[in-house]
Amino acid sequence: MFESLNAEVLARIQFAFTVSFHIVFPAFSIGLASYLAVLNGLWLWKREAVYFALFEYWKKIFAVAFGMGVVSGIVMSYQFGTNWAVFADRTGPVLGPLMAYEVLSAFFLEAGFLGIMLFGRDRVGERLHMFATAMVAVGTLVSATWILSVNSWMHTPAGYAVNEAGQFVPQDWLAVVFNPSFPYRLTHMVLAAYLTTAFVVGAVGALHILRDRADHRAQRMFSMAMWMAALVTPFQIAAGDMHGLNTLEHQPVKVMAMEGHYESHPDGAPLILFGIPNPEEKRIDYAVEVPGLSSLILKHRWSAPLDGLDTVPDEDEPPVAIVFWSFRIMVGLGFAMLGLGVWSLAHRFRGRLYDSRRMLWSAVLMGPSGFVAVLAGWVTTEVGRQPFTVYGLMRTSELLAPIDAPAVATSLVAFIVVYFFVFGAGTFYILRLMGLPVPPKPADEPAPPTRAAGITPAQQLGGGRGHAG
Repeated sequence: MFESLNAEVLARIQFAFTVSFHIVFPAFSIGLASYLAVLNGLWLWKREAVYFALFEYWKKIFAVAFGMGVVSGIVMSYQFGTNWAVFADRTGPVLGPLMAYEVLSAFFLEAGFLGIMLFGRDRVGERLHMFATAMVAVGTLVSATWILSVNSWMHTPAGYAVNEAGQFVPQDWLAVVFNPSFPYRLTHMVLAAYLTTAFVVGAVGALHILRDRADHRAQRMFSMAMWMAALVTPFQIAAGDMHGLNTLEHQPVKVMAMEGHYESHPDGAPLILFGIPNPEEKRIDYAVEVPGLSSLILKHRWSAPLDGLDTVPDEDEPPVAIVFWSFRIMVGLGFAMLGLGVWSLAHRFRGRLYDSRRMLWSAVLMGPSGFVAVLAGWVTTEVGRQPFTVYGLMRTSELLAPIDAPAVATSLVAFIVVYFFVFGAGTFYILRLMGLPVPPKPADEPAPPTRAAGITPAQQLGGGRGHAG
């Protein structure tokens, strides 16, 4: 199967395979942790039993997804010391501490409060349980912050020096952490995680509404998800545009590949909507394009000049076809998300949010869209950085450990087999949980009134052991 591939190609395939599996779980758990914090807060505030029921429903799914994310992340870190030992040696003084900070400040925070969030409501009281739930959500965001800082530094390195051994060493930690692309990547990724979760929640809610039009718990989760889709997707598109402008400034070759600009355009570059990249002839075949629109988007003038890949040595070009198509998949799904959000608003304002079977089925079909968009976005940014690992400074081909192709092929096959069994089983279990209806809150459905006689709001929010049922 892998006889014709050398060790470098196999190592690249292995890392791409493991990172693709890993990224979908944090993307889901980041958004779901915040959703759980919102649900728990609404339960404490409004005392509507539907929020308690939804929290209990989604926390089980979160626990499984969080566990799979941890396991898949551990595997990735080992590859730095096996397949990519030269990379680990040369960048370790800069990237090693950042990844250690992620473990110390984020993973321990998540893991420390996770058990309280999952099992501690009746043991610690509602206020401490809410605090634990919020800390898990904060921990996922802090984790994303450190990891995105590591990744962003590889794209826009700053605050470093190179010692006599060829290692990158930190000179200014603030410049390292807050490198030029970091704010844009962090914003784009966190919003992507929220939208990924929103469309999963929306798909599950829509599925249960299709099964039972009177399921008010499914209606509530669907309504919350569609609010997120309608309100956050425009911000994500705007954040993506700002990220693109930042990429044009610091990684112009990547933008050339994304846009499919094999040739320079001194009088304004067209926006190529679709086409087939032809790397041999250095052109886009069967291109469907809008004249001047790429210059307008990137430079805010129809006739602004844009350089093309004809200004770049062939050995410095990324794989154009992969970047070209992954970028269009990501953008296309983003606008599909916006379309569903606007569609839901139109039905909501007419009081018919749950009546359109066509819209509900569309929401079900859009359930995986966030995962696909996240994967397409990561392919765009990581493949678009090639042939460099640290952009402009270290080529990926220089960083491979002295390993043989058969050894990498063996571990790759082992990863594929184990991943599909372990993570396939976990994913199947999550889907089974999503297929179950949301059970009502035990003992007191519907919920008690917001203010019971003789009980102050502070007592209600404070609660006691077993107050939540």
